[in-house]
Amino acid sequence: MIKKLLLQDDGNVQRVKEISIMQEAQKLKMILGKLSWEILTMLSKEEMYPLEIARQLGVHEQKVYYHIRKLVKAGAITVEREEKKKGAIARYYKTISPAFGIEFPKGYKTIQNFSLLGMDKKIQMFFNEFIDSIGVLEGKIVVGSPTPHGPFKTSARDGHYAAYLTLFLGQFAKMPKDFAIKLDVDVKAEKEEKNNLILVGGPGTNLFTQEINEYLPIRFKMQSSDQGFLLGGLSSKKTTRVYTADATGLVAKIVNPWEKTKRVVVLAGNKAVGTKACVLALTNFWKKTLERYHEEDTFAVVIQGFDLDGDGKVDSIEVME
Repeated sequence: MIKKLLLQDDGNVQRVKEISIMQEAQKLKMILGKLSWEILTMLSKEEMYPLEIARQLGVHEQKVYYHIRKLVKAGAITVEREEKKKGAIARYYKTISPAFGIEFPKGYKTIQNFSLLGMDKKIQMFFNEFIDSIGVLEGKIVVGSPTPHGPFKTSARDGHYAAYLTLFLGQFAKMPKDFAIKLDVDVKAEKEEKNNLILVGGPGTNLFTQEINEYLPIRFKMQSSDQGFLLGGLSSKKTTRVYTADATGLVAKIVNPWEKTKRVVVLAGNKAVGTKACVLALTNFWKKTLERYHEEDTFAVVIQGFDLDGDGKVDSIEVME
């Protein structure tokens, strides 16, 4: 028999167990009788010897021996151990697998991994363009450079949040051959903006968040000043509200303006703590964050981070609009 894994997915928890595939019709026939099936079921739960089985089923011991021999011949059970009982040797039998089945050659489907099956359709849809046909991450995660750069001359302090995001993506996407996380200055220098992009960090620290700001349905207010630019928070056209809190940010998905067949996901805060809130929104609280997402080309929500346990760190979020 060939042993494989059987996957059970109830929508919340995934479990696997070993299954032995029957390859001969004659051996399959040996385990299909009513009493054989009952004995097999008992032995899948615990090891037992024939007399013990006979007593529990209320049948003659010789009848049980007959079916035990059939099951051994079929390769479905084996002697687990032997024990002396009243001057005789009692053989304890156990199934070789917790499941048996037959398999035909066709019908396999490629899945990204088991984790994906247990995830809600919304998160699958949201990252659909970022996973290729064999389950590999197809895109770049872009973080701001830690050295002063861009018109704000800022040093990014939120790039490490991308590592947390990558761990989340790793639940349902395989690693690409090339490094998935890149600095904004490197993506710009290597002209890689025509890929699927996940931008981590606001326009003050990430050059690409700054460049696509005009395409976002909820935008960062960038005002000219003697020092170059000043950030004035997030401004919503729909509600006309302006969000200036440090722990506020934006989770958005739009068509890539440099390549219409690609997509850009933005996780950007007014400050680093706002970016952290956005990353948490998409990793820990994605059901709440994507509640209104319906595969549209342009999607955006404002995220507010909160410190519920009072330790000075953002640990929860609310969707403001």
